[in-house]
Amino acid sequence: MNKKLRLLAVPTLALSALALQVAPAMAHEGDMWSTQTTLNTMNNSGTTGEAMVDVHGNQATVTVNVTGAAETFMDGPFPHAQHIHISAQGVCPPASADTDGDGVVSTPEGHPFYGMIGTSLTTEGDTSADSALAVDRFPGGSSYTYERTFDLNAETAQSLKDGNAVVVVHGVDPAKMPAAAAEKKSSLDPKLPLAATLPAACGTLGASQMAAMPNGGADTGVETDTNTGATVGVAAAGVGAVALAASGMFVAHRRARS
Repeated sequence: MNKKLRLLAVPTLALSALALQVAPAMAHEGDMWSTQTTLNTMNNSGTTGEAMVDVHGNQATVTVNVTGAAETFMDGPFPHAQHIHISAQGVCPPASADTDGDGVVSTPEGHPFYGMIGTSLTTEGDTSADSALAVDRFPGGSSYTYERTFDLNAETAQSLKDGNAVVVVHGVDPAKMPAAAAEKKSSLDPKLPLAATLPAACGTLGASQMAAMPNGGADTGVETDTNTGATVGVAAAGVGAVALAASGMFVAHRRARS
């Protein structure tokens, strides 16, 4: 083997192996990741649950499990509008957010804390903010499991990555509201009672990312309370670096002999 070629091949292969150890994690870092939260009760609703978002490229699979929600509305299942709110403080509002003194924190009163709607978690059709009050396309009843895969808009994706996206489930039993508030109409739609759009549960989706993992490992963010989240991120370098480096050495050896 030509001595000059041999000396050049070794550092080149070493650099290639090093690049392969780093590049896969960086290249796939945003392709597959997940985050989740505990949904805590708001406005004395008794509603609790969990929400998870799994992102693959530009698609998201959202799962929401809810219990203790308002059960019926006008002789049918109580519809529970649910959204991912974005681009604000990324926290659920405290009781002190009740600026009009009616004893509940309305959706507009919560906006400075959890932000405006980035995605409507509808059961079908449009998922934009335009479907915020599409009550016929939201799950309903006292408990439910929601799961849907859809294209994720850029604004919501960024808030999810930043850790300031918040899931809010709406709809509170009027019997659990102060009398003055229970008699009000919603400021979002005067055709609906305030109870229909009142936040019932809330949780912050903590930022969490993962790279493509060879054995299909999982990576989730875990919310520990209403306003903060603790998450675990896992990243792995490509495990094919050694094999590819060995392959490159074999090719270099053959070229040196030819």
